[in-house]
Amino acid sequence: MYAPPQELPAYCHARLPDALRLAGRPSRWLQARQHRQVHSFLEGPAFDAQGRLYCTDIPYGRIFRIDDGGVFHQLAAYDGEPNGLKIAPDGRAFIADHRLGLLAMDLATGRFTVVCDRAWGECFRGLNDLIFAADGDLYFTDQGQSGLQDPSGRLLRLRAGSGTLECVLDDIPSPNGLAFNPDGSVLYLNVTRANQVWRVPLDGHGHASKVGVFLNLSGGGGPDGLAVDTAGNLAVAAPGTGSVWLFSPRGEPLLRIRPAGDDARPTNLAYGGADHRTLFITDSATGSILSVVMPVPGLRLAGQGG
Repeated sequence: MYAPPQELPAYCHARLPDALRLAGRPSRWLQARQHRQVHSFLEGPAFDAQGRLYCTDIPYGRIFRIDDGGVFHQLAAYDGEPNGLKIAPDGRAFIADHRLGLLAMDLATGRFTVVCDRAWGECFRGLNDLIFAADGDLYFTDQGQSGLQDPSGRLLRLRAGSGTLECVLDDIPSPNGLAFNPDGSVLYLNVTRANQVWRVPLDGHGHASKVGVFLNLSGGGGPDGLAVDTAGNLAVAAPGTGSVWLFSPRGEPLLRIRPAGDDARPTNLAYGGADHRTLFITDSATGSILSVVMPVPGLRLAGQGG
């Protein structure tokens, strides 16, 4: 349908050191997914207002900060399964924990608080990713083990002012990464097991209307993380193809970002760097943070300041 897009290489920005690799340690998260015993599974890259990069390690319950020299610093290790991470406008890290629910972490003290661990009296299926809207509302995905065999995943919202929990969409076969378009009127949602990216228009009250498929992708292991640039282009982490794809607001393929080697498994994305044009990519296969300079700066998220 389209000509093959230009390819850009991604390079290693930081590698999890051997001393922090935990291959062989039991993990219920890995067992439930029939993964081999891996040293780590990096996810949830996010930048704070000072430009510091953070990420999670799902199976071993760890939160890392990566300094400008590419050195990993372990900030926390706890009995949870942290997946998505975003920095709130107040500077706290909010974590979509697959086992414990929605958590907040004080990055100065390392103290955790449970923000929400159930929906209407029932435990979550298993949270995956999250994003703050410009008004402070927090959107997050409750994925669990949902898929085409059990399309019971949900897109949820926690209202900033009232703390009210609302269901924006349900009956989703594996909801995953989230990203807003530049004016905040559309929320993009990765639906992993359907190998699709959905377009979720939101009205002035935050209600979803005329939800549709924005992209149909190919390959095993559907789309995971998302990021949007200032032109509205959508970067999609596709671990099944070992690539990150950049699509225009019309859904046209613009770039393919291909890490070196055949074993790359890009899971999630965040824009950062001095000019906000560098895309940082968590690669769960190699336990690394990759980076590539993009043509257009990324959108600054709520916790990244102006």
